[in-house]
Amino acid sequence: MASIFTKIINGEIPCFKVAENDTFFAFLDINPLAKGHTLVVPKVEVDYIFDNDAATLSNIMIFSQKVAKAIEAVVPCERIGVAVLGLEVPHTHVHLVPINSIGDLDFRKPRVVLSKEEMAELADKIAAQL
Repeated sequence: MASIFTKIINGEIPCFKVAENDTFFAFLDINPLAKGHTLVVPKVEVDYIFDNDAATLSNIMIFSQKVAKAIEAVVPCERIGVAVLGLEVPHTHVHLVPINSIGDLDFRKPRVVLSKEEMAELADKIAAQL
């Protein structure tokens, strides 16, 4: 059965897309740790990040770098934190989170609530930086 991320990539579930190429897809997390929290996923569904082939593994970081730079251009922050947990959804994904301190990357924190309009505007601004 397809993961929720595959359904998002296929357009079966709506998202706030910020970037896409032939191999990867990036969209705003709907339950963000911070404004601008973005997920980067490969289009080919592989559960565990280290089960991906070497090209996918290295290229996801290159794609993530471009997305991170776009987020930084839009969301004021000290830097973009990177996390790969891989326990919530059985589909490789990289979290890109605007942070100002180490504690900002704590996934036990209460989540930021943004309206659909705020999410759409944010996704458009980040996409425009790419």
